[in-house]
Amino acid sequence: MFAVTAISGRVGGALAKTLLASGHKVRAVVRDEAKGTPWLERGCDVAVADLGDPRPLAAALSGAEGAFILLPPVYDSEPGFPDVLPRIAVVREALYRALPPKVVVLSTIGADAAQPNLLNVLRLLEEALADLPVAVTFLRAAWFMENAEWDIASARDEGVIDSYLQPLDHPVAMVSAADVGRTAAGLLLEDWSGHRVIELETEQRVSPNRIAAAFAKALGREVEARIVPRERWETIFRDQGMRHPEMRMRMLDGFNEGWIAFRDPNAQRRKGRIGIDEAIAKIVSEAG
Repeated sequence: MFAVTAISGRVGGALAKTLLASGHKVRAVVRDEAKGTPWLERGCDVAVADLGDPRPLAAALSGAEGAFILLPPVYDSEPGFPDVLPRIAVVREALYRALPPKVVVLSTIGADAAQPNLLNVLRLLEEALADLPVAVTFLRAAWFMENAEWDIASARDEGVIDSYLQPLDHPVAMVSAADVGRTAAGLLLEDWSGHRVIELETEQRVSPNRIAAAFAKALGREVEARIVPRERWETIFRDQGMRHPEMRMRMLDGFNEGWIAFRDPNAQRRKGRIGIDEAIAKIVSEAG
């Protein structure tokens, strides 16, 4: 039995489906029972827990032969992540109570970056679990291709995608959520000891121009990428409702300047098999 958190999302869902397809049992860890219904119908056990209390989460993880941990994405946090640190503490305490024999934790490219930015939150998660006395894999995934779903409307209606990644021909390490889920499932089925870092990206790195070309192919119309000048970022992000845009801006700087990258010499490397054309075609199809 494998316990899977965030099973309702793209990554957790792909992971669970992979395990079920290979004949393994899954315990779906959900925030409310309604979210567990589709997984109950697939034959999963369902446990209700969230990141507000370590006790139900520990119960959900107890007795599992392995667990997948995904911290909910952080889009808008002030430096130091005071709103997220309590959630990390809940994850740590729950894992120490349950002690599943092996744990796969979704982390990110740039988790080891020293410069303040939005991805530091996953470095804090890694550090919080650094002395967990079980086998742990920190799966550092590249930029998610599915981030491009925010560009579907402008690509379809105007033939333009606005890019914060720049210059437009600069290739960035990316990966699809489905590949992250499948890779995480495979890792849970492996045997290893101690703690390890695995870096995951697709075979070919992807530039904003290449994303635009993928949209053009999926939509059957011309699509071009357009740079969003950095001096406009803060105003745009605040207009979108962000209160602390600086951390997100510094994350984007990290990709553009190259200090958010895969650079751990001790990390193992895996490759995803889904390319940008397939990923964009899927999110366009899902959008209708």
